[in-house]
Amino acid sequence: MDTENRSATTPAESRVPAKNHPAGYRPAGVVHEHVRHTENFTVIGNDLAQHPELSLLAIGLACHIQSVRPGTAVDIKSLAARFPEGPTRIAAALRELETHGYLRRSRERTATGRIVTRTVSCNRPGHRAAARETAPRRPARRTTPDEPAPRKRLPAVPQPAYPAPALLRTAVDVLAGLRRHDPRLLLSATDAEHLAPGVAAWLERDLTPTAVREALTANLPHEPLTRPAALLAHRLTAHLPPPPPFTPPPTPREPRHPFQTCDGCDRPFRAPTPGRCRDCRPARSPHPEGSDHQQ
Repeated sequence: MDTENRSATTPAESRVPAKNHPAGYRPAGVVHEHVRHTENFTVIGNDLAQHPELSLLAIGLACHIQSVRPGTAVDIKSLAARFPEGPTRIAAALRELETHGYLRRSRERTATGRIVTRTVSCNRPGHRAAARETAPRRPARRTTPDEPAPRKRLPAVPQPAYPAPALLRTAVDVLAGLRRHDPRLLLSATDAEHLAPGVAAWLERDLTPTAVREALTANLPHEPLTRPAALLAHRLTAHLPPPPPFTPPPTPREPRHPFQTCDGCDRPFRAPTPGRCRDCRPARSPHPEGSDHQQ
């Protein structure tokens, strides 16, 4: 009969959860409970979400900017009104994103003379050119309400010969007032900025603002207008009136001589200087005193 060896190690047992761990045990660290998104989502790269140098505020701000629709205001004032962080912290976070290439901001002057800030959000800094060259073509897919299709460019509009600021302001006022005549003609600031030179070209051709407004709002289709700005751009180009006819300046009239009283018969006549009328002058006077007369 063998003797039990008490110094031998006990062989390791298999890790059976029900046997080796108490109920409710969870490993340390985060546990992901993921549900696959099918709509209303934004893809954020780990190079941003786990960036080793960006602050947490900058990472969260970049995620927010990448999730909003194109055209959403992301300036310091708008972001400070949206989030509890103050303008100072938000401005510092935006500078972080600019430093690491996630944002590009530039100041530009619009056609109306207003200075605006253009903001470009990059989800993969440094990969913009490579993405266009190497990205495989994918079939078009249906967009969701939170993922609108990219807008086509508006057609070009006529340009005024002299785009004076006052003329462009009047043109913008005409476009802004169109919605009072037809609510479907509500335009964005970007659309009005694009169309303003076309309206200015009409005003330059001696049309009143009222005449331009009536030309743009007359005989509109009854169905909903999908792109009212495109319709207005077409009308501004297709129905552009001809320039006004050239009117030469009036030729100066010959001055009419004043009335004089004839020294011989007291009748009035026109002449540059006093003297005698034509009937009272000698037949062959070497120096006639008047050219014509009026009885």
